[in-house]
Amino acid sequence: MIGKFVPSVLLASAFFCMSANGETWAIDSHKSSLTVHVFKSGLLSAFGDNHEVRAAIASGSVASGDQPAVEIAVDARLMTVLDPDLAPAKRTEVQKRMLGPDVLDVTKFPEIKFKSTAVRALGEGRWRVEGALTLHGKSVPLSFEVTGAKERFRGSATVSQRAFGIKPISAGGGTVNVKDEVKVDFEIATVAP
Repeated sequence: MIGKFVPSVLLASAFFCMSANGETWAIDSHKSSLTVHVFKSGLLSAFGDNHEVRAAIASGSVASGDQPAVEIAVDARLMTVLDPDLAPAKRTEVQKRMLGPDVLDVTKFPEIKFKSTAVRALGEGRWRVEGALTLHGKSVPLSFEVTGAKERFRGSATVSQRAFGIKPISAGGGTVNVKDEVKVDFEIATVAP
């Protein structure tokens, strides 16, 4: 089964330290990761596949201080289906469909972005990040929690494909479907200024 998903991949946008003097850190794309989990549903879902997709962060920054902020950009064209238990030919098929016009349509929409509008401390090492995720030509509000300390933060977010105009894949006359909501796990490393 081929999964559609909304790379909420920008969810990685929750990485910031709040310091009194306010600094801006670049996101270290080599030490950061975004993983999108696409799940199956439906009467015959046992015959379908869940999918795991890696999304590379192209650029981003985290600002601290009185007005903390996060910005992240993902190159959608470089998103990779991992699915180690899937046969190579099937994995290639899933990859092609994910990047194609039925799902991400990376030819028209090569970049996925997240930009925060508010970051609030929830306690020691915990924050609530609110902002807008831009994917597939649409910008949708997104909110999630982040935990961490110093230069490393992690969290997860749930994203609805339909909110971005992406219709989840269906097969077998609707007996095997991809769930509308996908889960994005992220671990973000920053580079001190």
